[in-house]
Amino acid sequence: MTSTKNTIQPGTWRVSLQHAEGKEIPFIMEAEEQNGKTVLYLVNGEERILVDDIEQQGDSVKIGLHIFDADLIAKVDGGKMAGRFVKNDTATPYAVPFTAEHGRENRFAANPAPAAYDFDGKWEVVFSDKEGNNSYKAVGVFEQQENHVTGTFLTETGDYRYLEGQVDGSELKLSTFDGNHAYLFTATPTGDNTLSGGFYAGMNGYEQWAAKRNPHAELASADSLTFLKPGFETLSFTFPNLEGEQVSLSDDKYKGKVVVVQLLGSWCPNCMDETNFLAPYYDKNKDRGLEIIGLGFERSPEFDKAAARLQKMKDRMDVNYDLLVAGISDKEAAAKALPALNHVLSFPTTIFIGRDGKVRKVHTGFSGPGTGKYYEEFVADFNKIMEELLAEK
Repeated sequence: MTSTKNTIQPGTWRVSLQHAEGKEIPFIMEAEEQNGKTVLYLVNGEERILVDDIEQQGDSVKIGLHIFDADLIAKVDGGKMAGRFVKNDTATPYAVPFTAEHGRENRFAANPAPAAYDFDGKWEVVFSDKEGNNSYKAVGVFEQQENHVTGTFLTETGDYRYLEGQVDGSELKLSTFDGNHAYLFTATPTGDNTLSGGFYAGMNGYEQWAAKRNPHAELASADSLTFLKPGFETLSFTFPNLEGEQVSLSDDKYKGKVVVVQLLGSWCPNCMDETNFLAPYYDKNKDRGLEIIGLGFERSPEFDKAAARLQKMKDRMDVNYDLLVAGISDKEAAAKALPALNHVLSFPTTIFIGRDGKVRKVHTGFSGPGTGKYYEEFVADFNKIMEELLAEK
């Protein structure tokens, strides 16, 4: 009989990443058998991310994390795991220690103190570094049911996706792990309608944040932040596709069609969310005179490595529109690659082009499904402009 001591048992695993500040970044992982093979799901609120690239390496198991260039590498000992979360695509690859325990379903405390503060609602937020500099605005949206809390933060360059956690007495704790980013947010009240908190990311990232309850909190319009420089009406570029063939926006394939240009990276979870929306939209509407071109700005400057990352994304997410290797994952590099734009603030950035070849709108960032009504508003706006563009002669 085969021993199961070194295999990943089906069921729920509570995983705890060890941040350098002494904090744990916890998340839930579910294991199950599918077609005789173990698969995992990363669970954040309503989200379940399938992870099925699991291989035994000696006495360890290596778990490839979805489309990302990152792995969980661990030794499994019955109902426990110990190992490291390895990110391979940063300038200096790094590893974060983690432990995991089978059968535990609580992300944070199993028996938190009764909630003594109401975090539910919308918050006007400012993040900054330890010294209070390099600040940026955000909107926090939280839903609280007794001790359980879900929500996210929206910024002008994207959102922090699905966050889940709890209120323990008067302390808020939220975390997420999507295979590339590991985040922990904590906060305590400083008044009836004000909060002060910390944001812990990856191995040693830290920012502080302060919030004020504001049901009317808003960010600048995502359609106003990136635009064409004076004197430009069109976009022009030529980049290689994943096979190395040069593709230009002026090619016959795109003439007379509505074209959506998506600036993305396979390393970018917000881009993953947008691609999950665009891929089925393209399949449904491509026969109406629509093309989508994804411009991949990847971690590696080497074409073969960048193309391989994009190919993995294309395969895993069933992307049937064109993906091109456009450069490295740097906003300044992206702006140089597309000199008609005033700048590139965010991955993703989405450019809408009419049948006449003129740029009609540029949308910065992406509010994904973890943002609830903000995602619904994006979908409604996207459908509206696309219907208008597709109806044009």
